[in-house]
Amino acid sequence: MNPPSWAVLCPFMRHGNVTNQIRLLDLFRYYRQGLPHQMAAISELEEAINKANPHILGRDQQWFSTWSTSGKQQDIGPALKLIQEFENCHFETYLCPAGIPTIGWGNTRYVDGRSVKLGDKITSVEADMMLRREVDRIIEKLRVIPHWNEMTAGQQSALISFGYNLGASFYGAQGFETITKRLREKDWAKVPETLLLYRNPGSSFEAGLRRRREAEGRLWGTWPTLQQDPAKLSPASPFTARLTPHIQLGEFALFQEARRFDHQHQVDTAAELAAFLERVRRNFGGKPVVITSGYRPAAINRLVGGASGSEHLFDAPNVGAVDFYVKNTNIKTVQDWCDKNWPYSLGYGAPKGFVHLGIRKGKPRVRWDY
Repeated sequence: MNPPSWAVLCPFMRHGNVTNQIRLLDLFRYYRQGLPHQMAAISELEEAINKANPHILGRDQQWFSTWSTSGKQQDIGPALKLIQEFENCHFETYLCPAGIPTIGWGNTRYVDGRSVKLGDKITSVEADMMLRREVDRIIEKLRVIPHWNEMTAGQQSALISFGYNLGASFYGAQGFETITKRLREKDWAKVPETLLLYRNPGSSFEAGLRRRREAEGRLWGTWPTLQQDPAKLSPASPFTARLTPHIQLGEFALFQEARRFDHQHQVDTAAELAAFLERVRRNFGGKPVVITSGYRPAAINRLVGGASGSEHLFDAPNVGAVDFYVKNTNIKTVQDWCDKNWPYSLGYGAPKGFVHLGIRKGKPRVRWDY
């Protein structure tokens, strides 16, 4: 006898019979962020678990320690800087060599999954946000590489740039046997010279690819993470210097020298914003906070179409702003939490994929829609 049609579609069927026990792995596999019925079910499940044993969901449990192993904030600034150094940014659609409509820093899809179409236009802010989302996607692909979590930020950034250029699924793929072997066997000393193998010898692209592979090799070998007292930071401090335990100074400049702070009061305001971002990070389980826009010098602000009085100008003491999202977290949920806890300026940017936190002169409480 054939099972009813609904049973064929049910992910929890076992050998033609519906079981009484559901595996959490199945729940995670079929979870889709933002579906109301799934969110309601998760709340009910959480309530039932806490009622049965209030300790199971504690952060002191072994399962949470295992879950959080790869959850640390990553220093990917050097990867973004290297990608932007070797890639061109287009604010209008163009056809790549494969004939696919492309925009920004080489994106063929927008952050919401829509395909880029001929005639589309974007701003530099949108291009940078798309780049950051693409890098996040590449990082998830690269986690299959053995010893990934043991690598320095520079080593990870070198591979992110390599994957952005040649494909995020290079590890284990045909044609990438040598770099795969080096990474699998943790033969890290030979990685820089191995990267040079992938420069398309004899082609018109060889010179440019060689320069990129050499830059990735240098990045692989050097990238110390600098820890500094935020009170001692200045506009001239290294981008790797930390405003808080997980937020670097360079993140407010998108790691671009053209966006580096000019005045001490700007650094001080960034430190106040970063302190709140640390609170956001803690509230959402330690998930990384991703800054998509921070300081915009007047020329850049005009270029991206920012308001003449934008908080992003950081043009006076106690004035500044940051746009951000939290990885793998519903942006509306983050926005709602910030709305309740941030006492100053907040823009409801969730429909566009970010939350805007700002500080205006006098530090008034302000809310607005984009």
